[in-house]
Amino acid sequence: MTGPAAAPAPTRRPPAAAPRQARWLLRLHRPALCVWAGLVIVVSAALLWLGGPLTDAAATAWRQYDACGTAATCAYDQRAILRYRDVYQYSMVAVLAVPFLVAAWAGASLTGRELETGTARLAWTQSASPARWLAARLAVPAALIAVGTGLLAGLYHLARSEGRGRSIDTAKSWHDSSNFFASGPTAVALALTGLAAGALAGLVWRRSLPALVTSVVATAGVFGVVQSALPRLWPSTTRVSSLTLDAPAGTGLTVDAGVLTSTGTRLPDPGCGIHWTKAECPAVYDRLGAVSHYRDYHPLSHYWPLQLTATALVLAVGALLVLAAFRLLKRRTGGTPPRAKAVA
Repeated sequence: MTGPAAAPAPTRRPPAAAPRQARWLLRLHRPALCVWAGLVIVVSAALLWLGGPLTDAAATAWRQYDACGTAATCAYDQRAILRYRDVYQYSMVAVLAVPFLVAAWAGASLTGRELETGTARLAWTQSASPARWLAARLAVPAALIAVGTGLLAGLYHLARSEGRGRSIDTAKSWHDSSNFFASGPTAVALALTGLAAGALAGLVWRRSLPALVTSVVATAGVFGVVQSALPRLWPSTTRVSSLTLDAPAGTGLTVDAGVLTSTGTRLPDPGCGIHWTKAECPAVYDRLGAVSHYRDYHPLSHYWPLQLTATALVLAVGALLVLAAFRLLKRRTGGTPPRAKAVA
C-alpha cells in the first residue's frame, strides 16, 4: 500500500522573470517605441535649431525692424521672424502633447488591449504574477518616458532662455501657461501621470477604446487642476504702485490685482482706461476712496519654486493612480496567478 502522493510544491519563478518581462514588453510594443524615439529625435533637433540659429536670426531681424521707426519702407528678414515663431509654437505644442499621447497609448495598448485579448491572463499563467506584470508595464515605459520627456523639456527651456532679453516680440513670457508647463520638470510629471492614468483606465475598462478616452480625459483633468492651482502653490509678492499708472505695476504671473483704500481695504480694479476714460479715472478713484494700485504676482525668481511644487503635486496624483491600479488588479485576481491557483 502506498500513501497519497504529496501535492507538488509551488515552483518559484526564476529570477530572470523580470528581465524577460521587460524584453517581451519592448518586443510587443516595438512600433510605439520607434514612434517615441522618432518623436524625441525630431523635436529635439527642432529645439536645438530654435535655440541656436533661429534665435540669432530672429533677434537680428527684430533689431532691423525696430530700427525702421516710422519709415515707409524698411528692409528686415521677415522670414526669420516667422520661422522662429512657427518652430517655437510647434515645438511647444509637441512637448505639451506628450502626456496625452502617453495616456492614450497606455490606456489603449499597454493594459487595455492585453486585457481585452486575453494576453495578460496568458502571461499570468506562464511567466509572471499579475503584480509583476503590471509593475513591468509601468516601470519600463516610465523610464523611457521620463528620459525622453526630460530631454525635450530641458531643450525647450534652454531654447526659451536663449531668446530672453533679446527683444524677440514673438517669444512668449515665462509665465505664459503653455510656456511654463512645457519648459520644466512638470512636463515629465504630467507624462508619468498620463502613463498611470492610462494603465488604470485599461484595468478598469479592459477594453481599448473606452480606456483611451478615459485616460486622455483624466490627464486633461489633472492638467487643468494644476493649471488653475498654480498661482496659489507658492506665496506671492505684493507690489503697490501709484494711481497715476493705467494699471497695477509688476510683471509676472498675476494672482490678484486691484486698488487699495486709505484703510487698506482691497477693491477690484475699476478698469480705468478700459471702462472709464482717462479723464474720468480721478473721480472714480475718489468715489471708491482708492489711494494706490496693488498687484499680487509671482516674479521670475518664483519660476523654480512653482515648477518644483507643481511637479510634486502632479507626481502625488500619479502615485495615487498607480496605487489604485495595483489595488484594483489585486482585487480582481486575488493576488495569486491563475497557474498557482490551478496547482493548488
